[in-house]
Amino acid sequence: MMVGAALGAAGCSGGTPKYRGPEVTRIQVFKAKRHMQLLHKESLLREYNFQLGFAPTGHKVHEGDGRTPEGAYVIDRRNPYSRYHLSLGISYPNANDIAYAREKGLDPGGDIFIHGTPTRSIGIPDWTWGCIAVQNDEMDEIYAMVNNGTKIFIYA
Repeated sequence: MMVGAALGAAGCSGGTPKYRGPEVTRIQVFKAKRHMQLLHKESLLREYNFQLGFAPTGHKVHEGDGRTPEGAYVIDRRNPYSRYHLSLGISYPNANDIAYAREKGLDPGGDIFIHGTPTRSIGIPDWTWGCIAVQNDEMDEIYAMVNNGTKIFIYA
């Protein structure tokens, strides 16, 4: 069941809409289906389609591999001045990611985000360096709804 989320107008000064609905307690990302869900406990609030990195299959291992990490992370930062509209940072790499990459003699990389797109077209193939890209109007909603500290689970 999809619960309606209350998004208010941004006002005369611009900016993202204000969100007055239930707290987003979990984000679920299904890479293979290119489908993301925002949930409040067990209730579905919103769903989005997205694009991934240029090599989307598998867990991110190192800087520049074009993959999106898989596993449990948190939203740990916000960027209202993102090159791609707005962005929410994902806490990759965690200690396990760092240890695995170092064991292989690699840099795990970082700066993985949920962000907007450089154009209004979502029809182009996967193009990011490992981030999750949504339409800019959808990113406005996500940015308003999701707080730092929100858990994000990224599945293959």
